[in-house]
Amino acid sequence: MRRRTFLLAAPTAVLLADPLREIYDLFGSMANSLAEGNAVEFLQAFDPKMSGYQELAANVQALVQQAEVHSTIEILEDTGDARERAVQLDWLLQLVEKQSSANAVRREQTVKCRLVKPKRAWRVVSFEPIGFLAPPKIRD
Repeated sequence: MRRRTFLLAAPTAVLLADPLREIYDLFGSMANSLAEGNAVEFLQAFDPKMSGYQELAANVQALVQQAEVHSTIEILEDTGDARERAVQLDWLLQLVEKQSSANAVRREQTVKCRLVKPKRAWRVVSFEPIGFLAPPKIRD
């Protein structure tokens, strides 16, 4: 009987994921989506019921249409449990205008997010400041 219990418990332990690793993977995937110009994939990480979601979606869609986006995201603070997390990120964006590669903007800001995991995947339910992902205002 003990042997069966162990054999059943071992696969279960492998399936239990580390929340911090999952958060790293989520933000890595989001950065890749921006770099690929894929606003739809980027926005899948967000709960559409989130306050400010419509503004965020419009900003991200305009951003990827107007600029090539390169992100560096570092997790500064991470608190919570396996179902809910609060994170602070040091997010660096380098935006290069698609019309003229000579025009570039660099943004770096601390971004605060709250994430929940209702089922299998983490979802961003709060993102501040929303305007961080607005399209660039490039000066001539």
